[in-house]
Formats: sequence, C-alpha cells, structure tokens
Amino acid sequence: MNESATAEPSSSFTWTRRHLLGLGELERDEIEHILETARGLKEISMRSVRKVPPLRGKVVVNLFFEPSTRTRTSFELAAQRLSADTIEFTEKMSATRKGETLIDTAKNIEAMGVDVLVVRHASSGAPWIIARNVDCSVVNAGDGTHEHPTQALLDVFTMTEHLGPDLTGKQVAFVGDIAYSRVARSNIFALTKLGAHVHLIGPKTLVPGSLKQLHPNVHTHHHLDEVIAELDVINLLRIQLERQGATNFPSLREYTRLYGITRARMRRAKENVLIMHPGPMNRGVEISPDVADGPHSVILNQVTNGLATRMAVLWLVSAGDTGSPMSQVSGRLRTPPREG
Repeated sequence: MNESATAEPSSSFTWTRRHLLGLGELERDEIEHILETARGLKEISMRSVRKVPPLRGKVVVNLFFEPSTRTRTSFELAAQRLSADTIEFTEKMSATRKGETLIDTAKNIEAMGVDVLVVRHASSGAPWIIARNVDCSVVNAGDGTHEHPTQALLDVFTMTEHLGPDLTGKQVAFVGDIAYSRVARSNIFALTKLGAHVHLIGPKTLVPGSLKQLHPNVHTHHHLDEVIAELDVINLLRIQLERQGATNFPSLREYTRLYGITRARMRRAKENVLIMHPGPMNRGVEISPDVADGPHSVILNQVTNGLATRMAVLWLVSAGDTGSPMSQVSGRLRTPPREG
C-alpha cells in the first residue's frame, strides 16, 4: 500500500442530507459521493492505527429490533473507527416490549444526547417514522422487505473494485428470494442509477413482475441457465423462510437444482464473473461450498467493504452541509503514524 496516498475525493460535491433512509430517494451523484468517500476510508482499515477523530464526542446508537450479526457489528466498528461512542440497543432491551411506542423509544434515546440512530426493524418504513420525529440523524440498517441501503452500497462498492468505477452496461443478477429482499430493492435503485442492467432471477412466486416497472434496465427471468452466460455479477439471495407465509417452491432440493450456483453451473458463466452474497449463506442451497470459497467469490470482500461504506455513511450524515469530511483527516492519511 502507498502510505503517502491521499484519500481525499476529487469531487467538489457537497453532501447535505441528515439521514440515509433509502437509495430510492438519492441521486446518482449522491451515491457516487458515498462510494468515493468509502474508497478513501477503506485505507484506514488497512493501517496499523485504525482510528481517525472526526466523530469524537458523537454518540451512535444501534437500535436493532431484528437479529443481526454482520450489519450490527459493522456499524459498531465503523462508528468506533471514527472515534464515536457507541451503544448497542436490542429489542430485548426495549421498553416497546412493555407497550412503549417506537417513536417514544426513539425520542427517549435521543434525549440522552445521541447524534445518530442506526435503525433495523422488521416493519417497512420504521426508519422514516423515526426520522420524522427526532432531531438526530437516522440511518436505515434494513426495514422489513423495503430497503437495506448500506448493503446495496457495499455491494456496488465491491463491484466497482473488480469491474471498474463505471458500471454502465454491466449485467448484474440477483438470484432467489426477490419478493422478500430489501437488498435487491436497494441494489435496483443504486445500480440502475449508475447505468447497470439488473436481472431478477427465480421462481415466479419469488420474482414479482411489477419490479420491471421500476426502471427500463430491470429484467425478470425464471430460468437461470438461459441468461447465466451474459452476467458479469451474480448476487445470490438467501431464501427467507422466516418472512414467507408459505413455501413458494416445491422443495429446497428443487430450488437448488434450478437456481443454486454450483461448480457445474459455473462452467456456463463468464470466466471473470463475480459471485456475491449478502449473508448469511445457506451452503448447499443457493450456493455450493466450493463456489462460496472459490476464486470467483468476493463474499468476504463485501464484508470488508461494508465497514468502509458504513464509516462513510456515518461520517456524511454527521457532517451535514459542511462539505466533504475527508479533508478533516487527509493529512493524517497522507502521513503514516509513528510506530512504537
């Protein structure tokens, strides 16, 4: 790594949003600015000293009403590396179990001097409701079956690292449980704004035809083998049985036969195709172990990039309209810290 390299973006774009609730409401230049900021911040995670001070004195609360490992831990680490104080708050700790409303819970937490609420909730729209009723910043960490903006951002970030910064014309597929996937929806918003074509592939019961109406570059398919040779990226989605009222296909074995990515199916794909998965994986269902751990897989890169992306989001919503926050630490990133 070049220790003297600067992480300051070249763009003159100024971020003005106080919240990050969904990618559907963002413009292309806003998405690109988040990615540009994340590229600079990724350098911090590769250094011997992995903290910078911009959020020192700020308080970030992970307000999670749904189970999570990667997203919750990633946001916690992201806030800590920006020197913020962090508080973990789960549904089991919440007074909502005693009848308190979601709004009252959020307001009471904010009253303790909180600057950013990172919200994950099983109900679609919950982060928007909270954002309308608090003065602090709100970041959506996944709401129901609606959106998961930071997962999509880290997915796109990973794609640009391997395919180049311009995704125009790239063919990106999401295979599996599209109907219940907030990851797929956020990716559709981001990728189509960046010029990519999005292919939604799976059983008819799990691929709503209405999604094609979101953008002309969204295409639906029910036979993976018919389009696999065209794809630059295959992003596999877990079958979310916990969100489905009934099984939407005959059996998991049948699903794997038709849509699972195996070594045999990979022979039909492009030589440099990227295999992605937001996790958690069902090995042997949507992906075979040899593919998950194989040379085409960038799944662990996604996890690494999630940290840099969430650092960028926390930084930007906290900085408000003060311009690019990268300038605050550009000198620190240019000059390596003294060892020992």
